[in-house]
Amino acid sequence: MPKVIWWGRSDHNYSRNRICRQLLRTLGYEVLDFVPRISALADVEAQLKRLPNADLVWVPCFRHRDVAAATRWARKKNIPVLFDPLISAWQKQVYERHKFAADSVRAHKCLLRESHDLQTVDMVLLDTQPQQHMFIQRFKLKPEKTAYLYVGAEQPLFVPVDMPTAAAPVEVLFYGSFIGLHGVETVIAAARLTASQPHIRWVLLGDGPAKARAQALAAGLANVRFEASMPYTQLPQRIAQAGIVLGVFGDSEKAGQVIPNKVFQALACGRAVITRASPAYPQEISNRQDGGLWQIEAANPQALAQAVMQWADGSPARGQAAHELYRTYFSQTTLQQQLQTVLAAMGVTFA
Repeated sequence: MPKVIWWGRSDHNYSRNRICRQLLRTLGYEVLDFVPRISALADVEAQLKRLPNADLVWVPCFRHRDVAAATRWARKKNIPVLFDPLISAWQKQVYERHKFAADSVRAHKCLLRESHDLQTVDMVLLDTQPQQHMFIQRFKLKPEKTAYLYVGAEQPLFVPVDMPTAAAPVEVLFYGSFIGLHGVETVIAAARLTASQPHIRWVLLGDGPAKARAQALAAGLANVRFEASMPYTQLPQRIAQAGIVLGVFGDSEKAGQVIPNKVFQALACGRAVITRASPAYPQEISNRQDGGLWQIEAANPQALAQAVMQWADGSPARGQAAHELYRTYFSQTTLQQQLQTVLAAMGVTFA
């Protein structure tokens, strides 16, 4: 059985990691976990522990600090390395956290450091085509050393759940970690615009840095309710209670390059989704208002409010259309084929 070394102190329960590990096992790979004590010295630790040879070293999302040591060790063993960053550390520090200015010396050093790390691996795996293009341009990567694999929704967890037909009001559900990318201010502003519509209720579920501001903005709105985070395994049941699920609405560069987890998950659960327009979605998906996915202008609360009011009739046909979109473009079969293509391009043996 071919082996993949999962290298780094990663969260195995994070959805991207869970799905990638599931895909690897479905393809017949044994996943071996290596959790180094010190990332920078992990190659020395791997040598001392006599880490077994493998067909591939996989550095999972967010583990930029593990790339250098993983690559040093793998090169001595002639093992290819795949890095699945999911985000750019440089982009996050400069454009999301605003830790330092884009033209600053620190930003330039961060860009150079990340470029070097990314250029040393054999494959950089991104989650959408626009993000792939951005990485190629910003980090000067060879196109053939990049690929993309949709985030998807974990199966068989996220599936349609039969719920009794609920009377009005229709619930509009936003859930997530309340970061700038999400554009929560747009959601609250849209909720304010529909305050006179008694058949529409907005629910914001989760916790994160932007939640306190969202709660302040929603003060006095009787049609808005906040809920705390819940266990990952309970999300499908919670999604099923909603008539409409919201994606993201931020107008940042990053927000325009991604398809968030919640969009995949809601579509898989057969729930209609409203989100910001993005070239990250397959071009074949028509942005029809009578479909299961409606893309609107970013950071536009008027457009969001109008879309919600138009979809507040709770038509089951939209849920069916949403699930069909998932089955056609984002299913486990599609993700498995994408990953097979990536591994084949790396010359990794199939099971």
